Amino acid sequence: MALNGVSEPNSRYPSAANADNSITQNGFTVTTRKLPILKAEPIEQMTKNLAIAPPEMIFGDNLVSIQHTSGWGINFNTYDALDRVDKTGGSMLQVAHSKEWQSTREKKHEGITEVVKPFDWSYSTDYKGTTQSETPAFEASTKPIPLELLKRPDPILFFDEVLLYEDEMADNGITMFSCKVRVMPQRLLLLCRFFMRLDGVLLRIRDTRVYVDFGTQEVIREYLAKEEKYETVREKLSARGQDAPAQLRDPNNLTDLLPVVEKSLESLVLR
Repeated sequence: MALNGVSEPNSRYPSAANADNSITQNGFTVTTRKLPILKAEPIEQMTKNLAIAPPEMIFGDNLVSIQHTSGWGINFNTYDALDRVDKTGGSMLQVAHSKEWQSTREKKHEGITEVVKPFDWSYSTDYKGTTQSETPAFEASTKPIPLELLKRPDPILFFDEVLLYEDEMADNGITMFSCKVRVMPQRLLLLCRFFMRLDGVLLRIRDTRVYVDFGTQEVIREYLAKEEKYETVREKLSARGQDAPAQLRDPNNLTDLLPVVEKSLESLVLR
């Protein structure tokens, strides 16, 4: 399902209901699901549907969703995240490692007969979530997420972290998509992050934040894409006197070093 498409959360790959963890607060139900890596048969089906070779680790049944009593909801799932990967090859990172990566896919998934076609082998995605209702729709906004409110020492009622997919890019770096959600008494914040580090070439972070104010029933969605050349970031870390190899493994240490290349703010109010 494409961005903002209407779908049932991960209905393609049913999973055990007892794998869900959830909390309901002021009309909003937050649910997370964490299950093992997909087995060969569902991977093959996903490959055929997506028309791209799969990442090394696909947690295809994993899910994070926010559902409101009005029927509105948004979820983040593996299939829809990968469906936003460029399949034309136009965004492919043109480096020597790409051919090596393709050979590893062919060996790793020998049982999959689908032809490996050119596509963005870094699995870069601009996925902002899948909504379960067409109304109300997000509209462009200038109101930012209130970071000061999120810095308050409010009790955490619910917290979880869910990995959707990961790939080590033939041992040349890492690419992954994961989500973190925390629920406080008056608000919640969901952060879904795509992180890619292609050693010696590029660093990329794409964050989607969904903020909910329980009092006003307002939902704010922020998308922030950043990227920078690998060597530029390494030099910045070295200038700080930091251990560059260690710091480059954690996107939390890199967000302030990568310039913004794309940003959007949207909001809606539920009734």
